[in-house]
Amino acid sequence: MTRPEPALSVVVPMFNEESVLPLFARRLRAVLDALDEPYEVLAVDDGSTDGTAPGLAGLRARWPQLRVLRLRRNSGHQAALVAGLLRARGRYVVSIDADLQDPPETIVELLRRARADDLDVVYAIRADRSRDTRFKRWTAAGYYRLVRRLVGKQVPAQAGDFRLLSRAAVEALRELPERSPVLRLVVPWLGFPSGEVAYQREERAAGRTKYPLSRMAGLAAESVTSFSAAPLRVATWLGLAGVVICGVLVVVTVVAWLAGVTVTGWPSLYVAILFLGALQLLCLGLLGEYVARIYTAVQARPAYFVANDTDADADAAVITDGRAELADSLR
Repeated sequence: MTRPEPALSVVVPMFNEESVLPLFARRLRAVLDALDEPYEVLAVDDGSTDGTAPGLAGLRARWPQLRVLRLRRNSGHQAALVAGLLRARGRYVVSIDADLQDPPETIVELLRRARADDLDVVYAIRADRSRDTRFKRWTAAGYYRLVRRLVGKQVPAQAGDFRLLSRAAVEALRELPERSPVLRLVVPWLGFPSGEVAYQREERAAGRTKYPLSRMAGLAAESVTSFSAAPLRVATWLGLAGVVICGVLVVVTVVAWLAGVTVTGWPSLYVAILFLGALQLLCLGLLGEYVARIYTAVQARPAYFVANDTDADADAAVITDGRAELADSLR
């Protein structure tokens, strides 16, 4: 029997969140129960190695709206988030992390804003990051300046993965061919009517951050390379700059040769090395433009594998590459 569609789904990617899980569940359930609307909480266990899985099992025994999606291995925050979004059944879907830096109480404001203004996307904007370290604030500001310059000003500054999406926006994400999109860039690119809700970012309630410097750098690199060919164009521009510099040095070399202050054979060798090096870099940059497009088209590896979904209705589907296919297609 198919259960009724919930008004709201809350997707929570989790990786080793045993210490913060009880507190997060209490705060989130209090908020959602007060809505007095049908809802589901989709906790995506991203291959946790601590007590997160048993903790979720215990919570689910007392919380019927809790649904657990377990991935076979740790696939990363963005992959876990996509897995949850594509499995969520609500008319509105909110994504939030479990560390309580993003307060669950803000979900009420996101939902109210979406309904009042008929919006498909509502971003939760970090109005105050004073509790973050200076280095964290500096790197975050640099990241947003970079992506806004590459992608466009439609990417809201200081917006992370705490956001609300309508069912239409989720279905649009489902249609994208990318296996592991960076949602911070893809969602604004979709062009749905959007709004913002400001909130106070809090300190992590317990446990350790899952986004150290190495992962932040990885997210920045993935954001740039998955959504822009700008790094490849750098090679092209370097090649053009090399050609210009080479031309200047050729003139200098010829003048030195005419003045008789050069070693025999040096000018021709020097010019040949400069010219060929610049030309090769230019050609590699041009080829890179096409290789980038081919590389994007042929990437077909699944971003994640689902081990099990506690939702009974999901048993009728088989997860292959992050998108659900009916079991009848496998017969």
